[in-house]
Amino acid sequence: MDAFTYTGLPARVIFGTGTTGQAAEELDRLGVTRAIVLTTPQQVAAGEAVAAVLGERSVGIFSDAAMHTPVEVTRTAMDVYENEGADGVVAIGGGSTIGLGKAIALRTDCPQLVIPTSYAGSEMTPIIGQTEAGKKTTQRTLKVLPETVIYDVDHTMTLPPRMTVTSGMNAIAHAVEALYAQEANPVLSLIAEDGIAKMVAALARVTETPDDAEARSDALYGAWLCAVCLGSGGIALHHKLCHVLGGSFDLPHAETHTVVLPHALSYNAPAVPAAMDALKRATGSERPARALFQIAEAAGVPTALKDIGMPEDGIDRAVEITLENPYFNPRALEPEPLRATLRAAWAGDTPTA
Repeated sequence: MDAFTYTGLPARVIFGTGTTGQAAEELDRLGVTRAIVLTTPQQVAAGEAVAAVLGERSVGIFSDAAMHTPVEVTRTAMDVYENEGADGVVAIGGGSTIGLGKAIALRTDCPQLVIPTSYAGSEMTPIIGQTEAGKKTTQRTLKVLPETVIYDVDHTMTLPPRMTVTSGMNAIAHAVEALYAQEANPVLSLIAEDGIAKMVAALARVTETPDDAEARSDALYGAWLCAVCLGSGGIALHHKLCHVLGGSFDLPHAETHTVVLPHALSYNAPAVPAAMDALKRATGSERPARALFQIAEAAGVPTALKDIGMPEDGIDRAVEITLENPYFNPRALEPEPLRATLRAAWAGDTPTA
């Protein structure tokens, strides 16, 4: 076996149904006595429910978390955090809310308790992306890795099927790139393949029967495995493109991942035969990129960038930004093939790989 390095990240994970009820106990374990509860405007009710569970440990709710973690929103949240004398954050929601919690932790090094309501996976990573002046930048630091994550299947039961699929595809993207990122290793490959297989099977079941609790549980478990891949592994072209498209064109996060993933995988397919073999097993298809495209197509979610707000004349600019500061990628990034890949994603062409 070839030599490799595997880095396991410290985190406490509580998984199950009804586990949000343990939030107060988990804050005590972290030594947090004055927590700010973070949500998006759409999830205020969920935040209020968590605040009720926390009792006197909650000192308020900040409900303006926004996509791509704009620095101006973080500044406002920091004012609230400091004015309330908080010593920790509880983030309930998806990537927007978790990102805000990380932004506060980056500036204060405070403990974080995270209760994910989607499959985005940010809760298991030491990565933060922030947007300022139309550009999204990322950094990796253990200061932003949440100390405790509560996975509660109850919070995913009412996630609409279409949103379940786009969020699930976002999760799958983390595991796909872990198979061929610079930090790829046999341990992560096992986790990635199982995470993708669990999620692919669960998405089909949830699409047909949204109230299937077992399918929802499998999807959340698969999302956790995929999130571990994102936290302990690495990223490549797919995530670079999504960061560019989200930060510079304000495209919706999960939908962007859903559209881009099959095309980024097709770009890299010739350079990653072992990863493609794993993906064939995980998806049950000889054409994994096409299989992922068809999951989205069958669920009726967007499969073209043009349908989620990407202007055609922005393709050249997206290529330019991508090449300014490229991430590691197993296949060299060349302007013309990259432009062709983005054009296929913009048009919603069916991938061949």
